[in-house]
Amino acid sequence: MIAGLFLQRVTSEVAAAPGDRLSTGRARPITGAACGPAYNPLVHLGSYAASTAVWRGAELFDRPDWSTTLTDGELRDLEAFARVSAGPDEAGAAVSDRTAPPPSVLARARAARTALETGSGAVLLRGLPFARWGESLTTRAFWALAGSIGTPVSQSAEGERVFHVRDQGYADQDPRFRGPASRKRLSFHTDRCDVIAFACLQPAQTGGDNFIVSSVALYEELRTHQPQVLRVLCEPFPYLRHTVDRGNSLPFCLLPVFSEQDGHFAAHFLRVLIDRADREPSAPTLTAAQRDALDALEALAEDPALHVRVRLQPGDVLLLNNWTTLHRRSAFTDAASPQERRHLLRIWLSMPDSRPIAPCFSEHFGATAAGALRGGMRPARRPA
Repeated sequence: MIAGLFLQRVTSEVAAAPGDRLSTGRARPITGAACGPAYNPLVHLGSYAASTAVWRGAELFDRPDWSTTLTDGELRDLEAFARVSAGPDEAGAAVSDRTAPPPSVLARARAARTALETGSGAVLLRGLPFARWGESLTTRAFWALAGSIGTPVSQSAEGERVFHVRDQGYADQDPRFRGPASRKRLSFHTDRCDVIAFACLQPAQTGGDNFIVSSVALYEELRTHQPQVLRVLCEPFPYLRHTVDRGNSLPFCLLPVFSEQDGHFAAHFLRVLIDRADREPSAPTLTAAQRDALDALEALAEDPALHVRVRLQPGDVLLLNNWTTLHRRSAFTDAASPQERRHLLRIWLSMPDSRPIAPCFSEHFGATAAGALRGGMRPARRPA
C-alpha cells in the first residue's frame, strides 16, 4: 500500500530540503519544553511577520503556489498510476517497483509539498476528471496522489484512511456523529494531521463553501493588537477525547493553540473539543480569560480581510497545512437527488518534511520530531 511502503520513497524523492523546511516560520523560542499544567506563560512573543505562511485574505489568490490546473499528461500518468497501484482498501497488497509514482506525479507532489511546508500552506489542484473516472477510480486516483505527497493516516477507530464527507443524517447525540458527516456549519479548526486533503466529487446545491485563514497571520494580528489575548492562547487548553476516538485511552489532553518548537511555528485548534472539556467534570474548567481569548481568536478568523472563501468544484483537490492554516465550512443544503448531494473525499496526511512540534503533542499526535510519522486516530482494540 502507498501509505507505508512509499514513506521512504516519498521522503527521499519528494521532501523539501532541510534548509527550506527550517526557513519557514522562524522566530525566537516562545514555549518551554512541554505544555502541561506547569507550563508558564510566554516571557515574550516572537514575531513571524516574515514567514512565507503569512497571507491576509485575497493575498492567497495572488500566490504562484496556490492554484494549479493539472496538464493532460499529468492526468494520464495519474490515471495509469491509480489503475495499477494498491487502493485504500488493499492494505495487504504488495507494491512493486512498477507501481512507483511516475516522474510527473512525483514532480507535482514535490511542488505541492514545498508550497505546503515552506510556502502559503494551501494548495488547490484543479482539472481532475472525476466525472469521467467515476467514484471508484476517482478514489484510487486521489489516494495515489495523496500517497505520493505524504502518508495517509487513520481517521477513525476503525482505521478509515479515506473519509467520505457528506451528510449522513446522524442526530447530534449519536456516537457516530461528526461535524463533517452533517450539513451543519463548522467553525474554524485544524485536524489531527500535518496536512488535510479534500477531493470534491459533488458540491452542495447551496452553501458548503470552504473558508481558509492563515493561522500565522492570526498570530501576528494578535501579537500586534491583542498581546494579552495571545499570551492566553499560548497556554494549554483541555481537549476532551472525541466520541469517535475509541482507540484513545486518555479522557482529555492539554494543548496550546499557538506553540513553537526549535524555531518552528505551530497552531492547533478545535473549539468543539475544548468546549466539551469545559463541560466535563473530570476535565479542567476554562477560566473567563481563556473563554474570552477563544472568542477573540474566532472573531478575528471571521474577518473577511483575513480569510478566503473557496467553493470547490468537481475535479478540485484542496490541501492545507494544519500547522499554518485554519479552515471551516459553511452550512449547506443538498439537492433532492442522491447523485447531486455534496460529496467530498478526505485524507489525513503525515508529511515526511513536517516541522517539529512541542513535546506536549505526543499524547495527541504520537511522535513530535520533524518528519516523523504521526497524527490520526489509534485503532480501537477488538474483543478477543
